[in-house]
Amino acid sequence: MEKKKIKSALISVYHKDKLDIIIKKLHGLQIKIYSTGGTKSFIEGLGIPVTAVELLTEYPSIFGGRVKTLHPKILGGILYRRDESKDCEEAARYAIPDIDLVIVDLYPFEETVASGAGEADVIEKIDVGGIALIRAAAKNYKDVLIVPSRREYEPLQALLDGKNGDTDIEDRRRFAGAAFNVSSHYDTAIFQYFNREANEPAFKQSITGRMALRYGENPHQKGSYFGEFDAIFEKLNGKEISYNNLLDIDAAVNLIADFNEPTFAILKHNNACGLASDACLTEAWKKALAGDPVSAFGGVLIANREIDAATAAEIDRIFYEVLIAPSFTPEALTLLQGKKNRILLKQKDHPSVKQQFRSLLNGVAVQDKDLATETIDDMRPVTVRQATEEELVDLLFAGRIVKHSKSNAIVLAKNKQMLASGIGQTSRVDALKQAIEKAHVFGFDLKGAVMASDAFFPFPDCVEIAGNAGIKAIVQPGGSLKDKDSIAAADQLSVAMVFTGTRHFKH
Repeated sequence: MEKKKIKSALISVYHKDKLDIIIKKLHGLQIKIYSTGGTKSFIEGLGIPVTAVELLTEYPSIFGGRVKTLHPKILGGILYRRDESKDCEEAARYAIPDIDLVIVDLYPFEETVASGAGEADVIEKIDVGGIALIRAAAKNYKDVLIVPSRREYEPLQALLDGKNGDTDIEDRRRFAGAAFNVSSHYDTAIFQYFNREANEPAFKQSITGRMALRYGENPHQKGSYFGEFDAIFEKLNGKEISYNNLLDIDAAVNLIADFNEPTFAILKHNNACGLASDACLTEAWKKALAGDPVSAFGGVLIANREIDAATAAEIDRIFYEVLIAPSFTPEALTLLQGKKNRILLKQKDHPSVKQQFRSLLNGVAVQDKDLATETIDDMRPVTVRQATEEELVDLLFAGRIVKHSKSNAIVLAKNKQMLASGIGQTSRVDALKQAIEKAHVFGFDLKGAVMASDAFFPFPDCVEIAGNAGIKAIVQPGGSLKDKDSIAAADQLSVAMVFTGTRHFKH
């Protein structure tokens, strides 16, 4: 392994947290330091000698600091190849010094965009010189060590402590890889800002946080999660989260976000198998569990209110994989942590994603997330019999569940309790029959219940089956060429039906 001694360093950073430790270590190793602007002032404040870049380039910082390090004596000192005699001759001829270590932390472009700053401020946070330094040093990793962000300060400190200022090719290549990760992510963020109207036909995403998973959907598949899981959840207990857990957790938080009243939901394979709203969260849990106590085994549970001791005691009676809630009382948490593998998540925030993408064929399909949630005003009566106030509340309730259920989907509900669902069926009739059968298996009387469908009825058969089963109100998007046949069937059975005009397919 080819070792190289660091003799000089160029430092230009935005964030200076923990930089003092690095500076003092470099000084202790007798490494010459070049810097400029605020970084130079910071180093001088530590009482450590530093050479201004302006003295090296014989050129001042110009255009309000836009041009400082973009100079042949800087980029040349980074890029010239130490094992090429011609490069060495040119470096000597033009008095270009060796720069063996480059430490950069870029202007906070993403943070500035997220702050809601105006375009002028955002543009000024596009780093030009820093990106050039990163790319140059990473390209010449055979000779130069690049530290491309403050996240690499600790690895650099460990390297300096462990090798006393020496680096080998593996070290430099590893840091170069991190550097191109930083630069490509930064450029992607800038592109996304300028391409908000999607004028450029390109798909670019860059997510840097990685969580290793035991495996993918099945044990023979590798799996990873890229994202800031800890920004949304605080994990309070349990085993390592799996790929399938993540799919269910995602489905759960999106589902519960559509409910404002105290609500408990139980999910299995990304679909609700039980859900209920009640002023008392413990009662909401009991009603949700009653919807399908068999499927609840090994499921993912979510509530939109704090879990107290009474609710925790009821939940603790069954086996489940994950429980999500905005908070837990100390007594509830102590009880629920009694099983070490049980995953407990405190939800701190809701995902702000507005687009979804999926790899398919030899590319990626992108769509806007389904953020449409119907209200009473969206429900247009189309039958002679009008839905009662209670039925309208249940229709809204069922409609919000069916929106998050795999198509073809039917949901049956009464008194803000999900009675049953039929999901993932190739025929809407089969989905309805499945839901009716499940409701009967678990002892529910469908008389006075309501039904929600994720898409329109192409024929009146579903309306006829539902009405004969005792269902008194139906919500569906409408839009079929044969809507009039379904309306006529509803009128004949004295079933109220409303159209929303919004389909909720989910595949």
